Order: sequence, then C-alpha cells, then structure tokens
Amino acid sequence: MRRWRATKKGLGLQEQEQEQESLTRWRWKSNEWRERKRQPTMVEEGMEASRLLPADCLAIQEIGASGAIFDLLAWIALLFTALFMAFKAVNADPVVRKFYYINAFVCGVASFSYFAMISGMGWETIMGCRQMFYVRYIDWFITTPLMILNIGLLAGEEQWMIAAIMGADMGMIFAGYMGSVALVPTVKWLWFVIGLVVYIPVVIALVRIFRQCVLDKYDMDRIELYGKISLLTVVSWSVYPFVWLLSVGTGGLGVSAESILYALLDVTSKCFFSFMIIQMDVYETASAETQKEYV
Repeated sequence: MRRWRATKKGLGLQEQEQEQESLTRWRWKSNEWRERKRQPTMVEEGMEASRLLPADCLAIQEIGASGAIFDLLAWIALLFTALFMAFKAVNADPVVRKFYYINAFVCGVASFSYFAMISGMGWETIMGCRQMFYVRYIDWFITTPLMILNIGLLAGEEQWMIAAIMGADMGMIFAGYMGSVALVPTVKWLWFVIGLVVYIPVVIALVRIFRQCVLDKYDMDRIELYGKISLLTVVSWSVYPFVWLLSVGTGGLGVSAESILYALLDVTSKCFFSFMIIQMDVYETASAETQKEYV
C-alpha cells in the first residue's frame, strides 16, 4: 500500500491529466448510455404513440382537408336523397310509400351525422391520440336496422325474423363502437371479434333466409330486385370492418383516409340503395296480382 501511494505521488503532471481525461471520458460515456436507455428512438416513439391513452395526448391526429371535402359531398348526396324520398312519398303508391319514408329517414339521419362532422362536432380522442367520430356509430345504430327493415319488407319476411336481424345488426354496431373506445388492446380486439360474430347472422339472413322468402313468392321481378339489393348491402357492409381494421384497429390509415372511405361506403350503401329499392315495376306487378285476387 505504501509503495502504491508513493508511485501515485510520483506520477507526473502529464500522466495525472491523462488519467483525469480518461476518467471524464468514461463518465461521459456512462451518462450517454443511460440517456439512450431512458429516451426511446423514433421508431419506438412511433410504436408507443399508438398505445397512448387519450389523457396522455399532447396532440391528436385530426381529419384533413381531403377528408372534410368528401364528408361535405356525402352530406349533400344524403340530404338530396332524403329530401327527394320525402317529397316523392307524398304522392307515391300506397304499396311503395313505406319504402320512400324509410329511405327518407335513413338518409336524413345520415345527413345529420355528416353535418355534425363537417361542423367539427361528434368526435372524441381515442387510444393512440386519434380523432374518432362517434356520431358515425349513432348514425349506423339507427339507419342500418331501418335498411334491414326495408329489405325484410321487400322480401315479405315475417316481422319477428326482421326484428331479430335488426337486433343482431344493432349489436354489431355497438361492438364496433366499444372496440373503438377501448383503452386495452386485448379488449379492443375482443370487441372486434364479437362484432364480426354478430354480423354473421345478418349475412345469413340476407343471403339465405330473406332470399328464400322471396323465392317462395315466384315473382321474378321481385327476385331480381332483391338479388341486386342484397348483393349491394352485403358487399358494401362487409367492407366496413376492413376500414375499421386498417384505421382505428391498427392505425395504418389516417383519419382523412378513413373518412373518405366511410363517406364513399355510406353514399353507396344508402343513396344507391334507396334509389334501387323503389323501382316501381316490382310493386306495380305485386299490386296488379293483389287486385286480381280480389276480383
């Protein structure tokens, strides 16, 4: 120990400075390593951003100009369709009048939803610091059961069956909303799976149960119209879960892209649906056959 101390004291000034410099360098590297360990990289920050709770968000991903333009165009299309159906319902044939009124309600409620969105209302921040328009789910919760009612009336299905499928559809929309606002990823995906499971009876009813009811009537015009309506509905409705999966589910799509896709789907599944289901040839044939029965 005494020899070491003597050697230490005998070090020159230059050697002491080198020792001090190496010690400082070691401390700097140690602090740098700790700083790197504490602060995530840009890739890690991106991954962690999708897991941020709404209360932790300093900024949120909002809809852009392109998404707002498509929402505006969808609002105009839905409002025009609703007004057209409402005015035409007044002088429509009693057999087809109910379809006009239901179409007017469907497109009218959807136009309220889009007016709220273009006004900057009806949204909340969800997990991942993302803007989510909950007013869409209010719209779908009301309008999609009415569309099933329309299809059921066209098919001539029994009321209890129509009501059961309407209930399954409402459960599907509810599950989609709960998955969107869930704060735990596992819970979010469970709600998504539940929504898909509840959607299966809706597809089965449109493809098989309601269709069989139409086939039993041996009305070729009605069978052809139902085939077009059911195909449009099943295909367009089946795209919605994929949009949810790519947007709210994984965050792959931005809010604007999500809004554009939903706007196109809503116009297709509601406006085109409304104008297709009021084709007069089908109902005129049915009315003529009914009159023959009473003669």
